[in-house]
Amino acid sequence: MELWYGGKIYTMKKEEDWVEAVVTEKGNIIATGQTQELFASYQDEIVTEHDLKGAVMYPGFTDSHLHIIGHGERLMRLDLSFMKSAEEVKQALRQHAEQLSPGEWIIGDGWNENQWEEKRIIHKDELDEISADHPMMLTRVCRHALLANTKAMEMAGISRETKSPQGGVIVRDEQGEATGYFHDQAQDLVKDAMPEVTPEYLRRATELAVKDMHKYGLVGGHSEDLNYYGGFKKTFQAFTDVIDGDDVKFRAHLLVHHGVIEQVDQEGLGFKKGTDFVELGALKIFSDGALGGRTAWLRDEYSDDPGNFGVAIHTEESLDQLVSEARKRKMPVAVHAIGDGAVEAVAQAIEKQPLDTGERDRIIHAQILSPDLIQRLQNLNVVLDLQPTFVASDFPWVIERLGNVRLKNSYSWKTLLDAGIMCAGGSDAPIEEINPLLGIRAAVDRRATYDHEVYQTEERLSVFEAIALYTKGSAQAILREDSQGLIEPGYVADFTVLDRDLFALKPHELADATVTMTVVDGSIVYQR
Repeated sequence: MELWYGGKIYTMKKEEDWVEAVVTEKGNIIATGQTQELFASYQDEIVTEHDLKGAVMYPGFTDSHLHIIGHGERLMRLDLSFMKSAEEVKQALRQHAEQLSPGEWIIGDGWNENQWEEKRIIHKDELDEISADHPMMLTRVCRHALLANTKAMEMAGISRETKSPQGGVIVRDEQGEATGYFHDQAQDLVKDAMPEVTPEYLRRATELAVKDMHKYGLVGGHSEDLNYYGGFKKTFQAFTDVIDGDDVKFRAHLLVHHGVIEQVDQEGLGFKKGTDFVELGALKIFSDGALGGRTAWLRDEYSDDPGNFGVAIHTEESLDQLVSEARKRKMPVAVHAIGDGAVEAVAQAIEKQPLDTGERDRIIHAQILSPDLIQRLQNLNVVLDLQPTFVASDFPWVIERLGNVRLKNSYSWKTLLDAGIMCAGGSDAPIEEINPLLGIRAAVDRRATYDHEVYQTEERLSVFEAIALYTKGSAQAILREDSQGLIEPGYVADFTVLDRDLFALKPHELADATVTMTVVDGSIVYQR
């Protein structure tokens, strides 16, 4: 047995509930209480004592929605996310091109024109000027759009005659020529022309991501990666190779994109199958795009783009069929739905084919929800995967997209919790920063990164509610609230230890805390 003591230990059972010490054994919590009492009760069985030295322990933080391999790639690739202008991006590309072999792909991640002084989209001709020999693929921060140069488009076989696929847009100029800007499903035209990644590459990306997540106090993550790297088997193998349960412990819950579900069947796997630390989750479906590129599916047209309602990735019949495929396998669905039009379509599809296993469906993002949709969701067994940092990164530009009237029903985290709807907290990394404390701060403070203004104060969460998104909420999303998300006897010994008490900090100070220790399955996986 092991004794953890010497700091404040928040159980998260209710607000301000804390204990002095915890006893664990074989990865599980055996007892909680006062240090002297626990020591007296278990002194003959305690083998190791862990002195927190005044640090503060919480149930292990779990990111309810991210892309683990994508996060690892961000650590490996050219990061464009902090650049403040198109010229700064172009200069970085020039410098990067000089380091590559002839013909090697230039891959960049995270550009965001909304944080540039001149909010414009870089044209393929500008990319061609930087390099006509290196194919380029530059993914927008939302991952629902990318830029490609002429070389990449030629390798992809994209010409003037190439039509936009269902659920995607090839942006063209007035003469009908492609500008190099691709939305949603149209991105696959470029991505399919890229060289297939190797198993070594996938393992390296996974290793880097898990190590980085441990550093930020994350004990687990619900990820969606299995459809993008050359097939299910190779990608799933990278996870199980890296997260072996011995040298590396991390609770990876992997959503299964509908594009690989038959491959999952062929491997004899299914929902919640896998290993002790890597398991398969719900069937992942995309129902719309993103607000940044105006492809999120709205009920009413974009305020700054009349006539544009966004993009429906699937027809009603196609969406119903995908839900049917999940139900045949006794699986819940996890559907990306940002706009109110998309959420309405998803709610309708779930209502037609309710899940009878007790598991919960998931709606990912759910950023725009009018009162009638909230009432509808109250009657469904769903969890909403929220990304609190979207408040920090989307304001103020999102006001132009939605208008002030519609904004009242957007990013309404407090309203959702007060309505009794289960909500979980995630980062959507690599789209946003992986650090869960940034999400907690954004949920409580609601301050925009761009102009430092606070938006929708009435939707601020308490610190307890914000932390619960990443503990109890993430557990509820996978029906594990009886074993994960609290510090309580019978629960797993997963802990996030910080150098300060989040409940004692001002809202803007919440992300200033530092992780001193991350514990998974009773094992210290990171120590500062």
